[in-house]
Amino acid sequence: MRIFSSNEWDTLKSVIVGSAWMAHWPVNCPDFRRQEETTLWKETPLPKGPVINWVQHQAQQDLNEYAKLLTSLGVEVHRPFNRNFYDLDGFSNYSPRDRLLVVDDVVIDCPMAYACRECELPSYSFLEVDYVRGGGRWDAANVCRLNDDLLYLVSESGDLEGAHWLQDYFADTKRVHILDCYQGTHIDSTISPVREGLVCLNASRITEDTVPEPLKSWDKIWVHEMAHQDFHEYPYASNWIGMNFLVVNPNLVICDPKQEWLRKELAKWSVETECVDLRHSRTLGGGHHCTTLDLNRE
Repeated sequence: MRIFSSNEWDTLKSVIVGSAWMAHWPVNCPDFRRQEETTLWKETPLPKGPVINWVQHQAQQDLNEYAKLLTSLGVEVHRPFNRNFYDLDGFSNYSPRDRLLVVDDVVIDCPMAYACRECELPSYSFLEVDYVRGGGRWDAANVCRLNDDLLYLVSESGDLEGAHWLQDYFADTKRVHILDCYQGTHIDSTISPVREGLVCLNASRITEDTVPEPLKSWDKIWVHEMAHQDFHEYPYASNWIGMNFLVVNPNLVICDPKQEWLRKELAKWSVETECVDLRHSRTLGGGHHCTTLDLNRE
């Protein structure tokens, strides 16, 4: 299996699509349970224990449809090995983008913000690679890859030490740009590159003055709001998850079918859209980018 991916937009050749099998809300992980105090959502409690069966079932149906669509587009699709997250008091394989980071031909085992997510790593043993263990405390989805530049979001899921580790490790080949614009978690509902020279930016978190240096000269689609997306009981992701799309090639993205405004804006730039409805993207905390991990783009 060839692993090589340097950005978010070259033609997608090989990808992992996640799984909702035995999805679970950690009960005893102090890092995860701390959200009971820090969450801004106060209407319903932070969930714990197994994700209700019908949510798992629907989420798995949607991911299977997603995998079929990618296969029909000529992309080689892999799926995680199942794990019993109930017994492990783990999370899920719903968002493989969170767990591993591919930079060129390097696969980084990220020292994730929630220690309970370490148990996801065996789900990807089919990769048969020697992982590089990252330093600091950060999720793979804190990073956006722009060839020679890496954007790193300092947030609840990514500390400054992680950015410094990345800069040290890739000192000869990459420039790491530190962002401190959003105190949530991951970067891919804030900055979503479409192709080299075109990017979607979350206007509630990024301004003209705070656009990262590598993107300043790019054409920009400023996104001010997203179509509403429902969730079951607790919104583990905000409505901005609708901005979380996957680029198949520089002229085609896969996104949420409800985001009609975004689709029209992309069409103005000659970018086509295919759609898969991930009905539980807010419930389980993962959109079309989160629920995939590109292994090969060239």
